[in-house]
Amino acid sequence: MATNAIEKTLSKNDTGETGGHQAGILVPKDPEILGFFPQLEATIKNPRVPLDLLDDTGREWTFMFIYYNGKFFGGTRNEYRVTGMTAYLREFNLKAGDKVILRRESPRTLRITFKRAGDHQGVLKLSSSWKVIDAEF
Repeated sequence: MATNAIEKTLSKNDTGETGGHQAGILVPKDPEILGFFPQLEATIKNPRVPLDLLDDTGREWTFMFIYYNGKFFGGTRNEYRVTGMTAYLREFNLKAGDKVILRRESPRTLRITFKRAGDHQGVLKLSSSWKVIDAEF
């Protein structure tokens, strides 16, 4: 069964507060977390799929879910990331400690919202920063 909602506690690296640049937000290889995202074809180098999400205002955002699998093609990387989130993070002035919540409303509709740091409820902890949650918004 697919995961319906996940939550990511943002780090300073995720929000750009460290001044560094990274290729999107790292997604752990935890099957529960990966179960939220579409499957990617691992036999293709760096497969990706767009994620079209609606925010609380009805605005659509497009992020990319990417499997950087260069390790299997002569490189070094072997990680999943969500990229293209910078504009969203800036639009809502999200900072380290804030949470981004992704929820599957239907097979084709994804929603995104956020919680400011300090607002914690109904969370099942699976890792240090990503969690599967029971989200309603």
